[in-house]
Amino acid sequence: MKIIGHRGARGLFPENTVEGFRACLDRGWQDFEIDVGVLRCGTVVVHHDLALNPDVASLDGRWLGGSLPLLRQLDWEELQDFEVGRIRPGSPYAAEYPHQTPIDGARVPRLADVLALDPACTWFIEMKRMPDRPDWTASIEAMVEGVLAVVDAAGAADRVVLQSFDWRAPRRVRAIRPELARSWLTSPNTESDPGLWWGPDVEAALPRAVADEGGQTWAPHWERLTQAQVDEAHALGLRVVPWTVNEPDAMQRLASWGVDGVITDYPDRAP
Repeated sequence: MKIIGHRGARGLFPENTVEGFRACLDRGWQDFEIDVGVLRCGTVVVHHDLALNPDVASLDGRWLGGSLPLLRQLDWEELQDFEVGRIRPGSPYAAEYPHQTPIDGARVPRLADVLALDPACTWFIEMKRMPDRPDWTASIEAMVEGVLAVVDAAGAADRVVLQSFDWRAPRRVRAIRPELARSWLTSPNTESDPGLWWGPDVEAALPRAVADEGGQTWAPHWERLTQAQVDEAHALGLRVVPWTVNEPDAMQRLASWGVDGVITDYPDRAP
């Protein structure tokens, strides 16, 4: 069972940062899930939220209030003014991850910087899209083609898996680069509105719907997953990689079901 660090290992180090990934690599972890967005200038960056996150973004040592700018409203030079290596004290994020080690000076990196870290790494790259707010991000075409350009420039095509909750993104990858590995993310929210997230023509239930898209990996929310679904997915030729599994007993149970990997904030808790 492959252990995949969620946003690096955000329970331990600042999420989606070069510094956090390096700390993981120092501990021997080489498989990561990351999130990407596209700036106004077209640069592909590694950041979970569509906008800067006020629980981690600071400017000149000051925490920021109110609505922060969307990534697509910023250029690379502007983004570099913000630090993202600490959690705002007293925030819900700080309560959820009290053991995260801060790293001063960490900033939102480019995807190119992350892919250059170690040629032994595998990167599960989530293309962040909100189909109900399409103007908050780059278009599907711009995002997919921007990511592919970076992946090709890094010579990383054989060590990335491209995925999204908005299935139009991996579907676009399948159409123009069918040889690349793809994963189809699902959650309770997307399952409740498949027409929005998967497309109006998707009628099959999971995991058959993923198989009908050409696979190869299904990444469901772990709490909704059943052993029967794992067995069905494997019979359909799919790999199953649930997220975000943080408790050792849950990891053990999923391992006993035969899942192919788990995405976790705590790679150090893996059995």
